[in-house]
Amino acid sequence: MNELKKNFEELKDSSMKWEKYFSVYEKVLNKYKDKKITFVEIGILNGGSLNLWKNYFGKNSKIIGIDINPECKKFENINENIHVHIGNQSDVNFWRSFFEIQGNIDVLLDDGGHTNLDQIITITETVKNINNGGLIVVEDTHTSYIDAYNSSSKFSFINFTKKIIDNINSNINLDLGLEFKYDLKNYIYSIEFFESVVCFNIDKSKTYKNNIVTNKGVDHKIENLTWKGNEIFIKKIKILLEKIPFLRFNKLIRRIKNRTNNNYIKDFFK
Repeated sequence: MNELKKNFEELKDSSMKWEKYFSVYEKVLNKYKDKKITFVEIGILNGGSLNLWKNYFGKNSKIIGIDINPECKKFENINENIHVHIGNQSDVNFWRSFFEIQGNIDVLLDDGGHTNLDQIITITETVKNINNGGLIVVEDTHTSYIDAYNSSSKFSFINFTKKIIDNINSNINLDLGLEFKYDLKNYIYSIEFFESVVCFNIDKSKTYKNNIVTNKGVDHKIENLTWKGNEIFIKKIKILLEKIPFLRFNKLIRRIKNRTNNNYIKDFFK
């Protein structure tokens, strides 16, 4: 049995997780075990998971729980380096005061309110305070598909993560025509998607602008046939057009090729 799952089942205080989360935790959190880290979990409820994380990360870890319910303060255990902050994760002022007190952290696990406002505000307000090599894990992202958690399905958390993918891919020395008001590419190095879980790998030392590099090897002047492969569905049309003398059909061929290929791949986006 998964170590975390076993420890979870033996907790004295109640906690609730989806079954598949434990294998995700083991994959992305294992490297922090027995390290001197600060781990923050949003969403305490009955307090069980605070001890789960303390047992998992070890005696050198500092565990901080955040909850909007003042009753959760009872789960604080200073002797075990388990701390509790009461606050609203959708409140930017809470995050500013939190980091003024705590300083930077290593890992943030969002198991809080699960609304699009909760999750988006949490990412935008915490990402700059995650240490290099750190991680933000957002749970229960299936709520992006549940109306009760979203002020608008268009502005769901999952749609926000898709925007971050575009943002990360714009960090290259090419003009891709991508501009973002909330620019997170200088903090987020990569994203991992699992069922109902999204993990943001934070490392500002790796988020520099990407430039093309070449070596000093021999240039054999091999013809670049990048676009030839995409003509698979229009070979006959191209041959026919090329037989017409004195006319150039490059733009027309490209337009036909793109339309044909789009018709072929559009089902993959339904």
